Amino acid sequence: MTDDNPTAPIVAALRSGDAVTAEQLSRRQLQRTPDQHNVLLLLGLSLQRQRRFEDALAPYARLTELAPDDSMYWANYATALKLAGDREGAERASKTAVRLSPDQPDRLEQLGLLRLQLGKFLEARDTLMRAFGKAPESASIRIHAARACIACRDSRADNLLRPWREWLPLPDDQQCELADMLTQIGEMQDAVELLGDLLQRSPADSAAQLLLAKSYERINRLGEAQELLDRIAASGAGGPGVRREVAVQRAQLSMRMRAYDDARGLLEQIGPGSDLDYGHFFSLAKACDKCGDYPAVMRALGVAHELQIAEIGEYAPHLFKSNAPPLPHANDRLAETDYREWPELKAPDSLESPVFVVGFPRSGTTLLEQMLDAHPRLQSMDERPFLNTLSDQLEDFDVAVPEGLHKLDQSDCDELRKGYVTLACSKVPRRWDARLVDKNPLNMLWLPMIHRMFPRAKFILALRHPCDVVLSCYMQNFRAAPLAAASRSLEHLAVTYVAAMENWLYHAKLIQPDIFISRYEDLIADTASQTARIATFLGLDHPGSMLQYEARAREKGFIATPSYTQVIEPINRRGAGRWQRYREYFEPVLPILAPMLDRWGYRADIGPAGGAD
Repeated sequence: MTDDNPTAPIVAALRSGDAVTAEQLSRRQLQRTPDQHNVLLLLGLSLQRQRRFEDALAPYARLTELAPDDSMYWANYATALKLAGDREGAERASKTAVRLSPDQPDRLEQLGLLRLQLGKFLEARDTLMRAFGKAPESASIRIHAARACIACRDSRADNLLRPWREWLPLPDDQQCELADMLTQIGEMQDAVELLGDLLQRSPADSAAQLLLAKSYERINRLGEAQELLDRIAASGAGGPGVRREVAVQRAQLSMRMRAYDDARGLLEQIGPGSDLDYGHFFSLAKACDKCGDYPAVMRALGVAHELQIAEIGEYAPHLFKSNAPPLPHANDRLAETDYREWPELKAPDSLESPVFVVGFPRSGTTLLEQMLDAHPRLQSMDERPFLNTLSDQLEDFDVAVPEGLHKLDQSDCDELRKGYVTLACSKVPRRWDARLVDKNPLNMLWLPMIHRMFPRAKFILALRHPCDVVLSCYMQNFRAAPLAAASRSLEHLAVTYVAAMENWLYHAKLIQPDIFISRYEDLIADTASQTARIATFLGLDHPGSMLQYEARAREKGFIATPSYTQVIEPINRRGAGRWQRYREYFEPVLPILAPMLDRWGYRADIGPAGGAD
């Protein structure tokens, strides 16, 4: 070892993979010249390479003592603490690194990731979005920021991931994480493409295999999912985590194959993956429902919602305030005086406007959408929160929705429509010979804004027995935080349902848009007749094509709603009157729903009463 370059042999040993020799050389050098920064750094690295994470803490800690204002040393110490299992200590060290270098994006990224791992989702999101603001070109920061946004049910994840093709190729672990994020935002085909590419170069990557199997199930390629799970299990690769995920996915496939007892047995055997795994209890509840054990369903759902609400309360406490509306905008009302001030503007006619399919979630909107999409002159795009996005943009210009819509002039409305079309084109390859179908149930709360943009648009309001709707919502693991929060109990769901319907009825009476009311019970009882009526309402020929919705749904592969397993099957009546099996739990709910049961002609004893729409 020479005095000119005392670290050269240490670096050479590390490069050759000999971490033990690197450690020995580092310690000898430190005996001669204690507290030499670069040698302490190499000592810590050599210990980490040997997976002696506890031992590696000392040299990294010493560096922060020697140079307390050096953010790099604090960042390295944070990494060492994380590897040693002390995530809280790692977060504290990382916060110091950020304080010392507040504009350095990699420091912010490290802190954001630590907060994600600690379950501090809101803080993680804010930190990683700050990192994104400093380095918007970084694929790594975008992916991690998207993960934090998804954890907080923040729709900005879509925009963060939009340019993902520009980032390729990525390291294996990052490409797998990107694929996972794409599945979370509903871009399943893109995820399958990424995972296929990854597994071509790394065929034994168990994380990628498991994610691909899960994606196959989600796009209804069940045989391929089963085959891949069998290969993973036969390989014996991975530890308990891999084996558990295989079992979880097999339970889901058993549900798809209607082997409900098998699914329930698997889920009860493996149990939740963590103390916060509410998804396990939602899955167990669905299996128990199919097995006819209704008390077990309600027990599982009670746990699921309790855990889910505890998580949402951490990053969206405003949803649970005593004065919070049942859903955002549910209590908003456009005053008649404001509506009368709207200037008359040029706008597209009904054939040039989207068809809006609305209704409370789980009212049959997905079935309607797939039927409409099967018609060659219509094109759907799954559920997209475009109106939320446009409303947020209006608020940036001090235009509140709905009370400020009278401020919009011709140019404003033209720009809104352009923005809407741009958003639509970003999600589907637009066929310009087809009318767009915008199916988003809770767009029923955006009726004034839709009418301002597309005053001649046609609406299809999906109705279903309110008790069936409330029960089905209670059983769903909703991604959207407001809807998940609204589903925390049957009683709260009933209040939310009534509030949403009252909002719709008020604005429909004021604005008087062109509406067709589609009852789920009528649709499944006489599908041909009902689709013919819908086709007439929309001015479409050849309504028979809408009856081929199963084939169209299978062709599409991915359907971004909880109904994706039902709409690829023939119509059945299993969902009608389902709430009656849970009648004892609905006794406190029926008085709340009574106004809407009466309004829509449904009964609380034997289901729909029929009658005129």
